[in-house]
Amino acid sequence: MRPAELNRLSVEEAADRYVELVRAKVVTGGLSRATAEVYARDVQTFVRLTRGCRLSGVLDDLSGDDVDAVLLAFARKPDERRREPVEGGALQSAASQARFRRSVSALFKHAALAGWVQLNPMASATVVAKERGGLRAERRALTREQAQGLIGAAASAAPEEARGRRDQRTEVRDALIVLLLTMVGPRVSELVRANVEDFYTNDGDRYWRIFGKGGRTRDVPLPRLVADVLAAYLEVREGEDKALLLSWRGRRLARGDVQGVIDRVQARVDPERRRSVTPHGLRHTTATHLLAGGTDMDAVRRVLGHSDLSTLGRYRDELPGELEAAMRAHPLAHDTGV
Repeated sequence: MRPAELNRLSVEEAADRYVELVRAKVVTGGLSRATAEVYARDVQTFVRLTRGCRLSGVLDDLSGDDVDAVLLAFARKPDERRREPVEGGALQSAASQARFRRSVSALFKHAALAGWVQLNPMASATVVAKERGGLRAERRALTREQAQGLIGAAASAAPEEARGRRDQRTEVRDALIVLLLTMVGPRVSELVRANVEDFYTNDGDRYWRIFGKGGRTRDVPLPRLVADVLAAYLEVREGEDKALLLSWRGRRLARGDVQGVIDRVQARVDPERRRSVTPHGLRHTTATHLLAGGTDMDAVRRVLGHSDLSTLGRYRDELPGELEAAMRAHPLAHDTGV
């Protein structure tokens, strides 16, 4: 139902009010801080792009065509995180475009309820990115050989390599980061938020208590290899900060530093088994290989920290030859007496 009275706010003022509301949800537990900041960043980008497209400065004056112009402008906007543009000239990945569209849609949904617009222009906006089909290679799961190459390169970092100048004591830390991402599959925000006290031992097994989205926590047992590298890292780790992962300056590692860590470890992988991958691609790798190995779907859901099994579909990538292998191992093809 449309409110009786329309409040003709400027695009900038409406965005400021909406961002303030989104950040308030962090305090009440309605949104995680990371999610709120993604919404805020996208809405602020939307304001800048409306100016760049020379559109009306009043939110209620924007039409579906105007929103389409902004969505296209975002698609063509250079992504500083990417080294090369994708095919077709769009510089933002399809996943980023879809996320941006969701953020803008949420803004206008609230605007319609609050009486800032008479009609929601998203109803007539036509620009939609094909998110799954446009997922770039770096975000997809590594094959078994590629993942094993990365794990082997990470595990080869011995504790004694960490001696020397403080700014050179990063090998074991980097190994731990790559192993956690590849074998446990946390979100990068969960990884950099981890504290030393979040890791504990129970009945001889090492666990990580992960503080995830929406204030939810999960306790995930660490594979033996990861637990051993964690112990080696804690022996050489220096600094008073409670954070698990520290920069050479002794401060909590920033999420933007994680890609550089992966790239450094990848440089030690045999070129024939090496492939560029993002932290999110390693999360895909965890899900893909656990499911391909026959791990119960609910167990994988709990490892990744999802509330719904259906979400796993976004993290399950196809592997070369997996259908052929599945049919060769078909349970109805054995012991039939034929």
